[in-house]
Amino acid sequence: MQKAVEIVNRRGQTLRGMLHAPDGASGKVPMVAIYHGFTGNKMEPHFIFVKLSRALEKKGIASVRFDFAGSGESDGDFIDMTVSGEIDDAQDILDYARSLELADKERAGIVGLSLGGAIASSVAGTQRDKVKSLVLWAPAGHVLKRMTNDPDATKSMQEKGYFDLGGLLLGKGFVDDVGSVDIYADAALYDKKVLIVHGSGDQSVPLYISSDEYAMVYGDRMELHVIEGADHTFNKKEWEEEAIGATVEYLVNTL
Repeated sequence: MQKAVEIVNRRGQTLRGMLHAPDGASGKVPMVAIYHGFTGNKMEPHFIFVKLSRALEKKGIASVRFDFAGSGESDGDFIDMTVSGEIDDAQDILDYARSLELADKERAGIVGLSLGGAIASSVAGTQRDKVKSLVLWAPAGHVLKRMTNDPDATKSMQEKGYFDLGGLLLGKGFVDDVGSVDIYADAALYDKKVLIVHGSGDQSVPLYISSDEYAMVYGDRMELHVIEGADHTFNKKEWEEEAIGATVEYLVNTL
């Protein structure tokens, strides 16, 4: 079963999403919050999040996937997007997911892709008592450094107050917000095991972000699943199936 759902975030904006629940489930079931990436949405490329949610349904696990404010169908404009704002949204989404009548709030997990993976790692750390299982897909823990070190972005911000990302305008507030966020410090607070799924051919978030930087954060709590040759969003049938399969198996075992 899947149905459209809405919540109002702490800034008064309506976030629009989709709830998936196992058919015929009796009693409380595990619940997973799924976070999209930078400039992404609640479906993501080739509908990989839809496929993930449906695969979880078949294993008796419910999920929610929302557009963050300013993305997809949710309220707000992308030009006002900040990382700390998306972290707030992610916390609100997690709280909503755990509050649902069908959810076993003691068996809640998070999956995040790219910037959504970085946000997931932050939320799991600061809200660690609420998160039993964590899966990160190509987490962009370096995104703040990358964007603020981009000379074209810096010049455009200074001259126009925004940077054009293929029709999506990244506002100056994104850069001004950087000093308020330390993704890796937040991530280090998470005290349970973590699965990271990453493609060896990822050009957007290189594999070393997971194999080196996140490995320094999580140590032996981290399991790294490398998909040979895969790009950033697993844009081949076999890559997609491996990413979803590894994720579902891990969540079934940990939730």
